[in-house]
Amino acid sequence: MDLFEKAKNLGILTEFIDGQGVSHVTDETALKIIVDAFPARTPSRFLEGALVIRSGQPARSELAEAAKLPLRWKIDSESDSGSNSDLGSGLDVVREGETDGRTILWPADLPVGTYRLQLTDAAGTTEDVPFIVAPPRAFTGDFDRGWLLAVQLYSIRSARNWGIGDFTDLAKLVGLAGMLGADGVGLNPLHALFADRPRDCSPYSPNSRLFLNGLYIDVEKIPEYRPRKDREVIARLRQAETVDYAGVAELKWRALRQAFAKFNADRAPARLADFEKFRAERGRLLQRFACFEMLRHKFTGPWWDWPEEWRQPTEEKCAALRKGPDRSEIEFVEFVQWTADRQLRACRRLADRLGMKVGLYLDVAVGVQSDGFDAWNEQSAISRHLGVGAPPDPLNTMGQNWGLAGFNAAGLEMTSYAPFRDMLAASMRYAGAIRLDHVLGLKRLYLVPHGFPARDGAYVQMPFDALLAATAQESVAHNCVVIGEDLGTVPEGFREQMADWGIWSYQVMMFERDDDGRFRSVDHYMPNALITFNTHDLSTYAGWRSFGDLKLKRSLGLDPGETDEERWHALGMLDDVLRHHEIDDHDLYSVAGFLARTKSRLMAISLEDLLGMVDQPNIPGTIDEHPNWRQRLPVALENIASAIDVAALKAATHERARVESQES
Repeated sequence: MDLFEKAKNLGILTEFIDGQGVSHVTDETALKIIVDAFPARTPSRFLEGALVIRSGQPARSELAEAAKLPLRWKIDSESDSGSNSDLGSGLDVVREGETDGRTILWPADLPVGTYRLQLTDAAGTTEDVPFIVAPPRAFTGDFDRGWLLAVQLYSIRSARNWGIGDFTDLAKLVGLAGMLGADGVGLNPLHALFADRPRDCSPYSPNSRLFLNGLYIDVEKIPEYRPRKDREVIARLRQAETVDYAGVAELKWRALRQAFAKFNADRAPARLADFEKFRAERGRLLQRFACFEMLRHKFTGPWWDWPEEWRQPTEEKCAALRKGPDRSEIEFVEFVQWTADRQLRACRRLADRLGMKVGLYLDVAVGVQSDGFDAWNEQSAISRHLGVGAPPDPLNTMGQNWGLAGFNAAGLEMTSYAPFRDMLAASMRYAGAIRLDHVLGLKRLYLVPHGFPARDGAYVQMPFDALLAATAQESVAHNCVVIGEDLGTVPEGFREQMADWGIWSYQVMMFERDDDGRFRSVDHYMPNALITFNTHDLSTYAGWRSFGDLKLKRSLGLDPGETDEERWHALGMLDDVLRHHEIDDHDLYSVAGFLARTKSRLMAISLEDLLGMVDQPNIPGTIDEHPNWRQRLPVALENIASAIDVAALKAATHERARVESQES
């Protein structure tokens, strides 16, 4: 099989047309690296990959001509469908049958779940593929219309935190959102980062999407915490203009270790019981993560440069580590995750008590850092040699490489999509809604080999139906709405297929304009969508109106992609659409009132906009030139309610406001 045949079998598109209409053929050297980065996959003979059916609905499959009849089929349940499970063990036969024709009618009464389908034809040839029985649709919410207060948690100032927003601040934000009539708080990803690498502070470039960032823990809330003597250092961090990740990490990790030492010394029965309960809840993923973190601090360099025995995790090796001299260090990692989990779950319970329809809304990053836990743990399903990106387009003429490792289709199929389900469940554990960043990646990913320019990447087809089915499974199991970040140009029929599975869209008012720049009316917005004026990668409302974003980008040597004349035109177009809807002013509350009238079921308003901030949280294309992911709010949490026009906000959102609870 030559290189291009191998690529085709792996779903790699060797030719594509970029966003500028230019045809590309992937460089052969780059293509070989992409092909070699994927696990080998035996070409399908009988069926085209994974089989997806919807519970309670008739389903049939057509066998390929290569199948010699009669053909026997068998559906096996996976007694352990978790990530890294041995798919050859613990299988129980659920149904079996035989067909003399090329059409198989599948049982319509199979419970929702993930199975393995084994096919054996008359010639003795066998094939084994995932068999997914999904709910008819994802959970789409049991509410009409509401709104969310969107916040970058790290940015929160308060009179008591240690220089970074934490879960106690989040609880107070939930209370504030409740007082304002919101149905939840929208957050940046809370994924685990690398606490010992303060430059790696982007929440969208995680170590792991399966675990939490320990810096968000309120250490003073831990029962074993004892007051520290370095109050002056804490005060300095609290007053800093930007988040001092190195300073915060040094202080918090030292305090966490002291609390862990006292936890081990006290051995309080109730605390120990809850710790063991958490360890059982998170199972072997937690065990492996704890082992990885211990090894990461023990060895220098990325995991592929570690001693050979630790480059590939196994249950036996992790079990041996847990019994060895590093046991305490491993348990410390678990202690940190337990603490973060319990504090974040307390925030969700508070939102539930306040009657919020969503509670917490969490972002899920599109990929992970290649030297992090997820890439180490899922080496067949995550391709560390490739970066997720985008081909050239009018705004990025050289293409983009985001430097993140993503899933690959072959590896996901081999594991019955367990790594993908684990990723979803890790965020849904806390959230009433999640947003999948770059949801187009469920259908195809643009992958670039490390060391190559972004234009030398290739599109790789993903198992869209299977991933939508897995998303629906987890969504229904957790009663969690799923929103797909589907901005920009997507393939024809993409949004319709997402909607058919109950996945919501994401509509940003800045982009909802016609070819002449006119903003679209309220009737344009879809019911099952999260709507907002902007995103963390775009200008704030105050920055947009004042041209602050254009000035800043030019000062950094960046092309803002818009002239002053074009911005004046956009401002005029905004005034026009507001007046058309009998809204006379053009302040933030006027825009919020416009969006509140749409039929879209969720609307987000950022705290940066409510506080009139000019600078945006992140400027794509910059690293040190701009304090990305480090800016703090200008107002302390305790003073936010008096810093914004609460009456104007409530008037703007009254059509979708939640009835205020007694506890709020």
